[in-house]
Amino acid sequence: MEKKTLVIGGTKGIGLSIVQHLSKHECHTISRGESPLSNHYALDVLTDELPEIEGLTGLVYCPGSITLKPFHRLSPDDFLADYQKNVLGAVRVLQFYFRTLKKNQGSVVLFGTVASQQGMPFHASIAAAKGGLESLSRSLAAEWAPHIRVNTVNPSLTDTSLAEMLLSTDQKRENAANRHPLKKIGSPADIAQAAVFCLENEWVTGQTIGVDGGMSTVRV
Repeated sequence: MEKKTLVIGGTKGIGLSIVQHLSKHECHTISRGESPLSNHYALDVLTDELPEIEGLTGLVYCPGSITLKPFHRLSPDDFLADYQKNVLGAVRVLQFYFRTLKKNQGSVVLFGTVASQQGMPFHASIAAAKGGLESLSRSLAAEWAPHIRVNTVNPSLTDTSLAEMLLSTDQKRENAANRHPLKKIGSPADIAQAAVFCLENEWVTGQTIGVDGGMSTVRV
């Protein structure tokens, strides 16, 4: 069967790297901005009508956020915005494409965060949202087996535009790298390779794969 994958947020950063790694797939992308990529739809998955795409064998939901504040400065709106973007957007997309994914024995990849596994200061809002998404992933892996596989990739800090404020100087980059056991910052390709593995390995479901430089499990 020809592979056909939809990447939400597939026009930059990790999402674009996933599209580039899926050269053997027919790739469709959705983002809020315009893009020269073929099979691209410019829309907001939270509010706009989603396009019908038949024959989907894979779906990757990449949108994320980095809301770093002390807990006492986080408003209910901060928590709600993170939850809507990271969880409810994924819910809406998955419900819409469920039938075609089931028909084609599809695979879903969601993105969590190392901060939902490893407690980190100032991450309360995003960790709560991504932790919920990770739990959703396992629930759906159980509910949708054996027809649809669902896995989560948990990155640590990755060199993308989303993290540019955290990596805006050489000193910030060095400090960030040194917090990881492997003493480096992740690249979009590092994360994309894990997502592609989850898409293509037909005996993996319900898993959370940490691609985090050892942050969640290693002490050096």
